[in-house]
Amino acid sequence: MNKMEQMDRTLKEPNLPNLNAPFSLREFIYGLLQPIIAVLLGLAFALLAVKFLGDSPLLVLKTLVKSSVGSREDFGMTLFYATPLIFTGLSVAIAFQAGLFNIGAEGQLMWGAMGAAMVGILGKNCPESVAPILGSLGAMIAGGIWGFIPGWLRARRGSHEVINTIMLNFIAVGVTSYLTLYHFKTTENQNPETGVVAPQFLFTKWTWFGDTPLNAAFILALLTAVLVWVLLWKTTLGYEIRAVGDNEEASRTVGIDSGKVRIIAMTLAGAVAGMVGINEVLGSAGKFKIGFSPEYGFIGIAVALLGRNRPLGVVFSAILFGALHKGTSALDLETEKVTRDFSQILQAMIILTVSATGFWEYVRRKTK
Repeated sequence: MNKMEQMDRTLKEPNLPNLNAPFSLREFIYGLLQPIIAVLLGLAFALLAVKFLGDSPLLVLKTLVKSSVGSREDFGMTLFYATPLIFTGLSVAIAFQAGLFNIGAEGQLMWGAMGAAMVGILGKNCPESVAPILGSLGAMIAGGIWGFIPGWLRARRGSHEVINTIMLNFIAVGVTSYLTLYHFKTTENQNPETGVVAPQFLFTKWTWFGDTPLNAAFILALLTAVLVWVLLWKTTLGYEIRAVGDNEEASRTVGIDSGKVRIIAMTLAGAVAGMVGINEVLGSAGKFKIGFSPEYGFIGIAVALLGRNRPLGVVFSAILFGALHKGTSALDLETEKVTRDFSQILQAMIILTVSATGFWEYVRRKTK
């Protein structure tokens, strides 16, 4: 009898994930419709705010749709903006499944970008056939190390990961800025950025989407989502991660080392967040730029929340947020009183409607 079968026999323990739970079509439909309805409600509330501002909600909605998917180039930019959010959303979701709150994806992605840039700058003689792989591994390893630290501190020293990851975000900003300005600074201009990575490390941009930076990192993000799903729902380690997240005490009764599992989960979360560096450095800029992230790590929390911490949900949620980011960029030109900052209002409204747990539980009871 293997370990998963042994754990499966202990499912009478309360709050452990049941591997043999019967499929419920009703619950599946509810789980599918609830975030969709929540997004529509959030959009409705945001457009209502537009009406109070004296602008046209219909014009704002048309602008959002046209600017995000109105052409191949617009859609390419939407997918480009969604790519880092898939990575950070998956990072937060992995930690959530282990009962951890990873607020450190911002620092982890910075180290991922720095890791990719360092490998690309120092590995000028690297063969073209393996260069993108080594650059990607550099991003993952750097982000993974930055995720390992709070995981180890939580598991072995009892330090709360929220405090640790917040502090590590500031440290990541300081150290990567120091490395950029004093060790890898470009000699071509005065911008706060590193030199350009060797050309063999760069991903080819997809010209079908016009003059956009969309590249193979998007496909890598989708593959990562599939691998995360396989890991969490089809492997023993994934069961252990979910068991610790559901009930740490119960998981210990079946021999699961919760500390070890949480260290692994946070390391994996850091590695996935670090993959943002693949898109930003190897796929787009070709260099590390100080302040390149418009808070991808923090938006990833909202992406994971909207996606219900499920890989497929994270992908669709990230594309939605990418569309909002791209769509609102045209509001400054098309409307009189609504600016691109409207995306923040939209995101806030969507988060509020999705996270209204009491309301959705009430709806669930009434529809039974």
